[in-house]
Amino acid sequence: MDRLKKPFLTVVSVQAIYAGMFLLSKAAFNGGMNNFVFVFYRQAAATVFLIPLSLFIEWKTAPPLSFVTFCKIFMLSLFGITLSLDLYGIALIYTSATLAAATTNCLPVITFFLAVLLGMEALKLRTIPGFAKLVGILICGGGAATLAFYNGPHFKVPCHIHIFYLHNSHEVEVHSPNSGKTWIKGCFLMLTSNICWGLWLVLQARVLKSYPSKLLFTTLQCFMSTVQSFVIAIVLVRDPHEWALGWNLKLLAVAYCGIVVTGVSFYLQAWVIEKKGPVFLAMSTPLTLIFTMISSVFLLCEIITLGRIFGGLLLIAGLYSVLWGKSKEQKILEEMSSLPKTRAEKFATVTPSSPLFV
Repeated sequence: MDRLKKPFLTVVSVQAIYAGMFLLSKAAFNGGMNNFVFVFYRQAAATVFLIPLSLFIEWKTAPPLSFVTFCKIFMLSLFGITLSLDLYGIALIYTSATLAAATTNCLPVITFFLAVLLGMEALKLRTIPGFAKLVGILICGGGAATLAFYNGPHFKVPCHIHIFYLHNSHEVEVHSPNSGKTWIKGCFLMLTSNICWGLWLVLQARVLKSYPSKLLFTTLQCFMSTVQSFVIAIVLVRDPHEWALGWNLKLLAVAYCGIVVTGVSFYLQAWVIEKKGPVFLAMSTPLTLIFTMISSVFLLCEIITLGRIFGGLLLIAGLYSVLWGKSKEQKILEEMSSLPKTRAEKFATVTPSSPLFV
């Protein structure tokens, strides 16, 4: 039971951390911070935080880093972190916070199909667990679509304290008559960002097999992403004032996203991927939206709609459907591994339509 609780509690913690990142980064962007500079600063903060920890904890036990593995980590950092974060930030500016949170919940669908295409996840519809995983994926997609395209009645929760002032950007962007082209562009960029992120989740599992030191692996990714994001930012942002940081919300957002999000959560994600696989982690993504909606209502005094509530419930239902399917198939594999060899061989001859095959 503890083996199941640990990964579940870890992914819940990861998604709570991401909810905090969403609120702080949105506030920083609305406060005038440049997205490319923000990504560089957060990656630099994460690298500075992680280097001494990784050298102290894993340096002596780390396996040798081959050139091929180094190149793989470099590409993972480029597409999964640097480009994904840059594209996500631009899309967040072009669209609304609600759509950004909603389309991020398409990540489980993207990750699932990428994992199937790469042979890292099985899907056999003739089995109950396999069918449950497919239904869960479809329900998650329906929940994300509901959040994106349906509002319904509005509910205003009494709130008198504004922690962050966000200028009501969602209402301005949605109803602006000239926002059609930027809205489509933002949706495309958000989808591209999620594809990069999903590919990063899937491919990490393979790279970790050749380089199992998770903390050093995370540190290397952060360091490479820092260099990559600096090159992008220095080319695109020439105004020195855009790089200035003070004792304000921008510094808080950079410190939180760099140390807590990139430093702590990336390590936790690598641990979950190694233990339970990339789809297990990706299916917990809807929790970020739930946490963000609740925090936005009470901390940002935002208006909640029926569409957000209904979409959130669909995402939770889809999440547990997939997790149920994966836990069932894991239980079956454990039962087969505990059987005597002759009996296990007998099970191995069962036809593919058997519920034992997922």
